[in-house]
This record gives sequence, C-alpha cells and structure tokens, in this order.
Amino acid sequence: MTQPAEADVLPQGTLWTLDLDQPLPPGPVPRVPVVFMRAGPEVAQELARAMDLDDPELVLQRFDNGRYCYAGRVEGMLVTYGWVTFDEEDIGELGLSIRLKAEEAYIWNCATLPAYRGQRLYPALLAHVVRELSRQGLHRVWIGTDTDNLPSQSGMALAGFQPVGDVFISRALAMRHTWMSGRPGVPEQLVMDIRHALFGEHEEIWLAASSSEHTASIVETSTGTSPEFL
Repeated sequence: MTQPAEADVLPQGTLWTLDLDQPLPPGPVPRVPVVFMRAGPEVAQELARAMDLDDPELVLQRFDNGRYCYAGRVEGMLVTYGWVTFDEEDIGELGLSIRLKAEEAYIWNCATLPAYRGQRLYPALLAHVVRELSRQGLHRVWIGTDTDNLPSQSGMALAGFQPVGDVFISRALAMRHTWMSGRPGVPEQLVMDIRHALFGEHEEIWLAASSSEHTASIVETSTGTSPEFL
C-alpha cells in the first residue's frame, strides 16, 4: 500500500546507489593531475588538517573502528578525501543510521579543499573508490546527499550512481516523522532494501525530535500503511 507524502514537506536527503556486479562506468577524468590512494593512520594529522580538525583524534578513532579513507593528492598535497563504512554509520543530517548488509559499503564525509573544487576531483575520487571496492568483492555501494546539494549530486551522477529514494521529515510537537519515497522508475526491491537499511523492520518511524539516540526512540505507527513508492 502507499500513502501520499505530506504536501508541505520537502525531502531532506537522497540516497544513491551503484551496483558493483554490473560493468562499472569509466568515471570522469579530473581536470588536474591527481594521485588517488587509500589513506591510513600514518597521514592522520594531514587528514585532520584537510578536515579542519584541531587534532587527529577523530580521524584515528575512525580508523580504529574499521573505517576506510580514500584520498587524492595534487602536487603532493592531500586535497580531496572520502570515508567508507562497511557495517553501520550514522547519517547525522537525517538523524538516522544506515545498517549495511554483508558485501555492501557506504561512502560518506567526502570533501575537496575549496581551492581545488570544480576540477572534477570529487567524482573522480568516487570512481576510484568504487573500483577499489569492486576489487575487494563488494556488490553494492550506497551514498547520500542533502537534497539541495546540487554539486554533490552532479558528482555522484558523473561517477555512475543513481538516486534511489528521498527521505522526508515532518515534525509534530515533540515527535519527528521520517519516511522514504522511491524515485520514479527505481525497482521497488531496491527502494525496500534502502528503507530496511534505514528503518529496519519498520515501514516508517517516529522519533523524539530532540533525541540524538534515535535508535532507541522508534515508535511503531498504528495506521499499518507504508511509505509512498513513486
């Protein structure tokens, strides 16, 4: 069953995917010479500077928790980076967590230093990461973006990703109602897969609006209806 999205609610974020079992797109050619690599703890201080952090503690913590980081250097300087998770990761902008199946990955916290933007480094980095993950035997990659972040969406499309569904959030008093709507033409099973990764067994969720512990605040809906599939 379906229910219409609330007319006055705009999407807050979009989840995109790339199937690694299909032939991979060639990816865009960056406009400046760049060397991509998998970064490790040995460059934690350099990564921290690129991420505008005061110290490398957060970077080292991510490595300790099994996160990967891929980066690109231009003339020896680290100018672009992106993180990869293989189990579960918070999506802070949406107040949700994505829980991945085996042989899936989630790319997040990607950025390019301001002076190097517009050189197609971001989509080229994504294409590099996708190739590396494919070589490691993964089958699917997810990535998300704010709905109004058009440059990021353009980069994802250039790297071969396709949008799957939009996340909507509405608020009523102290509660926050969150659901996903599939994009036109996307197979229903694919939409169901990402909904399950975000919401578990729930069709949609109500969260305490002020709670950061969203996984402990899920309230089942009483309507028995499911989110809209476009």
